[in-house]
Amino acid sequence: MDRMTEAKREYHDIPIPQELSERVALEVERAEKKRRFSLLKRRIASAAAMVIVLFVTGLNTSEVFAREMNDIPVIGTLARIFTIRSYETETEDLKISVDIPSVEMIAEDLQGLEKEINEDIYAFCEQYAKEAEGRAKEYRQAFLDTGGTREEWEEHEITIKVWYEVKAQTDRYLSLTVKGAESWVSAYSEERYYNLDMETGKWITLHDILGDDYAGIVRRSILTQIKQRQAEEGTNYWPDRWKGIDDSTKFYMNRNQEPVVVLEKYEIAPGAEGQLEFEIRKEDW
Repeated sequence: MDRMTEAKREYHDIPIPQELSERVALEVERAEKKRRFSLLKRRIASAAAMVIVLFVTGLNTSEVFAREMNDIPVIGTLARIFTIRSYETETEDLKISVDIPSVEMIAEDLQGLEKEINEDIYAFCEQYAKEAEGRAKEYRQAFLDTGGTREEWEEHEITIKVWYEVKAQTDRYLSLTVKGAESWVSAYSEERYYNLDMETGKWITLHDILGDDYAGIVRRSILTQIKQRQAEEGTNYWPDRWKGIDDSTKFYMNRNQEPVVVLEKYEIAPGAEGQLEFEIRKEDW
């Protein structure tokens, strides 16, 4: 099994409906039209001022101006991320907020990967919101069936949120996390991490970044950080119980192009500590 296949396994837990490609494509088209219209308005609004500044500067330093303009490097990006769909619904006892991102690849040869990522993200966001709403309704019914009143239930202020965060977007890496959470129970929160090497147009793994000894490098780094945190914070960690990492361990790339490993609750510390993140610094590689 090649590295690409291994890296993709964790992103395919949710079955994708057959019609999803068309739905994603439609939403992307709608979002892109809105984005282009908004961009056009901003460009028109600033065009006059820019023309005046450039014209006056060009008159005063025409030769130098032209030469310096040619020396300015072209700065671009191989991908961009924008919100494909955003909606909120609210009833007397339940609020749902969903922001679904879409990744647009600039290079044509990456558009197959773009389609795969967007379908997975869309399916995850929609299904999480749907299942979370079902859990909230079941919880409400159980609450009422065991003697709770509607007035007491409304005080719970149940909220369901699905959103995303761009962890890093550099000329080398694109790292994105999509999250779902419910205010009334933390057991059902979920995150997915999408890590791409923009030079190769492929998913990346910790093995790709750190080499064959990736598990040992991460283990040694985390154990060192645990000792430091225990000394500074007094947190009770469980290093002896921790089994280490494998190719399914969650991580993302930060803006320093270093991997940040994410350990689940109870994996290395009491559940009250929640998920724990450990930056694997380059000097530890």
